[in-house]
Amino acid sequence: MYARFKVLGLAMIVAGFVFVGVGGYTYVKTEEGASSLQAFSTAQDVKLSYNDQGQLTDRGEPAGAEKILRLLTEDWGYTIVPGDFDPNDPLVNTATEYMYQMAAIAFHTLNSTQTVAVADHTDYNDEHFMPGEYEFAVDGRYWSQFDRGNPIEVKAREQAWTGTAQALIAELGVGSVTASALQIGFGIAALAAALGATFVLLGAGLIWAGRRTS
Repeated sequence: MYARFKVLGLAMIVAGFVFVGVGGYTYVKTEEGASSLQAFSTAQDVKLSYNDQGQLTDRGEPAGAEKILRLLTEDWGYTIVPGDFDPNDPLVNTATEYMYQMAAIAFHTLNSTQTVAVADHTDYNDEHFMPGEYEFAVDGRYWSQFDRGNPIEVKAREQAWTGTAQALIAELGVGSVTASALQIGFGIAALAAALGATFVLLGAGLIWAGRRTS
């Protein structure tokens, strides 16, 4: 009987060490990714703004940052990690900070007013658009929500949602997903290591228990 317990225990110990090895490998590769993301963030040197009281601000105003956070959490449904906002470490290098910066760009675009120049007289939907300049409020419109047949809206869309704005949002989105994936990687590494340690402990316990009953 003891021989069977010993074989089973040794198998569990071997399996445990395999899991520990997988956890260690996962941790090393995830740490490499985290170091790369940190180096990328440092090179970009994009930083959030805080006031003397440690409050997050936008263009010097805490109220502006609060509006951006509402867009991020209420409109986009993103769950922030408050601890990621650190006045002592304003560098944008966490998933929450990447998402906030993305929301900041989107917020100012969505709430901008564009001056649109119409060169020729145009009729659209029984409206007459005469040559001249028009003030057009974006009023929360995303790229796909403009009327492209309207001579004012089609130009306002291009002026508001510039290639630069959309490229920055895309880049920040990649940063946020990468940071989140790295967090998952660390979690998987910890889980694999814990599972491996459990197998080792149970295997050793099984051998010990078998010896006691022999």
